[in-house]
Parts: sequence; structure tokens; C-alpha cells
Amino acid sequence: MNHFQSGPTRRDFLGWTAAAGLGALVSSCQSSRSHSGPGAAFLQQGDGLFRAPKIPEVRIGFVGVGGMGSAHVNNFLRIPGCRIAAVCDIVESKVARVQDQVEKAGFARPIGYSRGPTDFERMCAEEDLDLVFTATPWEWHVPVMLAAMKNGKHGATEVPAAYTVDDCWALVETAEATQKHCVMMENCCYDRPEMMILHMVRKGVFGELLHGECGYLHDLRDIKFSTDGEGLWRRHHAMKRNENLYTTHGLGPIAQCMNVNRGDQFEWINSASSKTRGLELFAKENFPEGDPRRDEKFVLGDVNVSLIRTVNGCTIYLAHNCDNPRPYSRILGVQGTKAIFQGYPHRIYIEGVSPGHAWESWDKYLKQWDHPLWKAQEENAKGAGHGGMDYLEDLRLIECLRNGEAMDMDVYDAAAWSVVGPLSGRSVANNGESQKIPDFTRGAWRRRAPLGIVGA
Repeated sequence: MNHFQSGPTRRDFLGWTAAAGLGALVSSCQSSRSHSGPGAAFLQQGDGLFRAPKIPEVRIGFVGVGGMGSAHVNNFLRIPGCRIAAVCDIVESKVARVQDQVEKAGFARPIGYSRGPTDFERMCAEEDLDLVFTATPWEWHVPVMLAAMKNGKHGATEVPAAYTVDDCWALVETAEATQKHCVMMENCCYDRPEMMILHMVRKGVFGELLHGECGYLHDLRDIKFSTDGEGLWRRHHAMKRNENLYTTHGLGPIAQCMNVNRGDQFEWINSASSKTRGLELFAKENFPEGDPRRDEKFVLGDVNVSLIRTVNGCTIYLAHNCDNPRPYSRILGVQGTKAIFQGYPHRIYIEGVSPGHAWESWDKYLKQWDHPLWKAQEENAKGAGHGGMDYLEDLRLIECLRNGEAMDMDVYDAAAWSVVGPLSGRSVANNGESQKIPDFTRGAWRRRAPLGIVGA
């Protein structure tokens, strides 16, 4: 969902990715990987949650300032206790635009980096930064995060954090080895309905959780075939990968409610994909003869459905569909022994409270169960991206760094929520065969403290 380039072609981008994506930055992690051991000091603290020393003012280096990157820049210019000290993008005019914007906001002009697709390595090595934030195409998330941590900086990345099993391990092991945060910025964990549900779950309204339903169902055909922005890179993934391609928007909030990595753990996943039709039909119906997009072939099934089971016996239905006509939905279903929530449209049923066998609108309970963070920050979040949730995720990132607190979402969440994507692909390729989901915490999930109600 991020823009890193606008001028170069997709072929240029893929060439750069081959040179930089899984090269030297990742190979050093893979060469010694054992996937075992206690997880260094990350998991040795009393509650199993990693905390870094407090940072009075968080100095940020940005990599990728297209659509989502620019939205985050706008947020950080309004959040106390941070400043943008460096900015990197392969498009020099984008760097200059952000430099001017930061300076106009009353801060020192950030140092610019735009000498090509890997200039973020120079920024990470040269600049005195606390945090490197990347909002690049998916291929660059892991290389940027590894460069940041290996140069002594915390890292934050747009979603997904990674899309191979080895890269998920690389992020975890590098974070542990360097004692740096590696955070995936899953904004949907901060949407108002999701946070209200979490609040109600923590207060016992749902009883014991049993099942979740989630997904990413979003007609992206126009965006995927665009000649700029995401159209330069996102469509390529549908040519190579047949899996649940974009997992974290729906899965993250459900995982938090179920205490995944903090009292429960993903155990296995199986997955199936439908036939492939949507993108090829769209190209033939919308582009003239001679347009090369008409001849592209895709392997991604239009609809992917996956089933996840946790160690403690919860089940999660996870769906993906971005290539057909449909209204937007993340499904957002939570079933407990005492209540159920279903999203899009949002509705709730609480046993003994709601009328018998009848849904109620979710906002009937908003005043009582609105999350304290939303109550405190509603005015500040107005006008920010995606209804304000982008501001809340950026605010919490800076607050945790400044106060030396454990992150709401840490590297183990980044890895676990992301790894179900490639594992769903393995399941699809093996006729729906179940795939074991790695325990990135190496058993520490049993004692790691659940996410509390922050802001309360």
C-alpha cells in the first residue's frame, strides 16, 4: 500500500530488487540460523516483552515518501517528541518536497538521500538516527529494516513486514541480536471498532474467545493496473504468488484479541485458492489492443481462504480478494462464549443484554466501551489517514520509544502475522495440506504479558 517510485519501470524495479532484496543483508542472518534458543535478552525480561532505553526526542529517517510515506510524515509533524532528520527516496523531487514540508513546520531541514534504490544503506550508516521508518514497496521492507537494525537504529515498516519464511526469521533474529525494535505498522489494530472489541474482550464481555473471521476484501483492480504508484510493482506479485497475499489488516486485530504470541500461539494453517480470472478480464475489458497489460498472465487465485488454528484451540478464518468487483470489507468477526461481533456492517450480540436472537448496532455500545486511547486522542486524530487510525499507530510508536515501553506490536507479531502469507501459498501448492506455523518466540509466548488497554 506504499509508493516508492514513479518514474522507473517495473522491470527496473525488479532488477533493483534482485540486486538488493535478499542479498548480503539477509544472507548473513540465514547462514547461522538455527531457529532455536531462548531469544536472547528480548525474551528474558520478567514479562517476556522487550523494552529499549528511553529516547527523549526520536530522530526519524524516512525511506519511501510516496502515498503512505507522505501520510506518516504528516502525522509525525504533529506528534510531540519526534523530528524527521533524514529522508530517502529514489525520486529526488519527493525528497525535496518532504524537506520543504519539514522546514516549513519549524524543524531543521532533514538530510536528503536519493542516489538510487539502495541509498537507504548510506543513510542508515551515516545519520545519527533513533528510528528508520520505511513505506516502500513490499520487496524493500526487509532490506531496509535489516540495514536499520544493523546500524543501531530501531525499525518500523509498513505492512507486510516480510513475505518469505526466511525473511520473517531474519527480522526476528536481527532484532534480538541488535537489541532493537522491529515494528510492523498495522494501522487496522488502531481502528475504532477493533479497539472497542479489544476493550470489551479484556473486560470479559465476550467470555472465552473461540473463533475469529477476518480478511482483506478490497477491489484494487484500478490501482494494480495504474501506470504510477502501486501499479508499478503491486501487480507483479499476482504474477508470481498464489496465496493469501495480504494478511495483516484483518489478522492483526484478531490476533491481539486472542493473545497470539502472548498466551496463545498460531499452530497450523491450511489454505485454498479459487481460479484466476479477475485481473485478466479487467485488462481485456479496459485496455486497447496493443497495450502490453492485456497479455499479462497471473497465478494468484481471485479468492483465497485460509483456516488457522491456535495452540489453545481457537480458529481463525482469513480471506483475501482484491481482483473482483466488491465493496470493501475486513469481515471483523469475533465469537466468544458470551457475545459475537460481525463487521461490515458492524453489529453485535451480547447474551442476556441484546434482544433475543437479534443484532444490535455496534455504536450503541461505543460510549460505554470506546477504547480509552480513542477517547483521549479523537480530536488529534481528526483528518489523519484511514479515519484517524494512522495517527494513533504513529503516536503509540513514538510514545513507546520515548517512554521506554514495550511496543503494542513487536517483532514477533510482525513475523507471525506476516508468515501466514507464504505458508498459505505452500498449503495451496500442496492441495490444502496443513502447514506448521513457526513459533518465533521459541516457547516464550506462554509467559509473555497480553497487550493491555493502553491509555487507560
